[in-house]
Parts: sequence; C-alpha cells; structure tokens
Amino acid sequence: MATVMINDSLIAIEFGPWERMFAGRSRHVVPAHAVRQALVTPRPLSVARGARKGLAVSGHAKIGVWGLFGGPRQLVAATRDQPGVHLILDRARSGGEFDEIVLSVPDADRLVAAIRQAAG
Repeated sequence: MATVMINDSLIAIEFGPWERMFAGRSRHVVPAHAVRQALVTPRPLSVARGARKGLAVSGHAKIGVWGLFGGPRQLVAATRDQPGVHLILDRARSGGEFDEIVLSVPDADRLVAAIRQAAG
C-alpha cells in the first residue's frame, strides 16, 4: 500500500514493493501548490479510466498509469477494500507528468484535510 507524507509543502508518495513494479517508480513527489482539488472517493477503482500501463485485477486493484491515449493521465494505486484520495493537479505546476493521482489509503478523510491545508 502506498504511503503519503506531507512536509515542506511537498506531497511525497512512497509505493510498496508490489506497487513499485506496476507504477514504474518507488516514489512520486508533487508540490502541494499544484493540487487543484483533493477529494475523498469511497470507490477509487471507478476513478481510474482509459488505456493503462500497469496492473488491473477486475474489481480488486488497479496499480500503474491510466489515460495513456487521451483523457487525464492518472497515477493509480487503488484497491476495493479501502477508501481513496483523488488529487486533481495542475499538470504544469506538478512537473508535467500527471493530471490526477488516485490512491487507496485507510485514513482518506484525514489525508485530504492535510493536503487541502498544505495546498492553501
């Protein structure tokens, strides 16, 4: 499961060993000021859409990059058994790689509140 840390106005996402293989990275950092919206989603699997590079186990997990050939480009690490955090980014301010990030986390409400506070 991915872990999220917020410090010095940066949001750092650390992927677990299994997720690293499909996400293509061990870590992703986003400046807090690049977050346009931070939302709690009870069903994070439904947010990931489009062509993908990564793992999709129908109804259970999605890990990787979605939206390869159109639509928002999403970094996803979501499972059905946990609520999710859906970050909508300003792509230019976030480094130009992703439009959205979708993560499953056990404490989605607390995390979204902390991200909103950090983003100002």
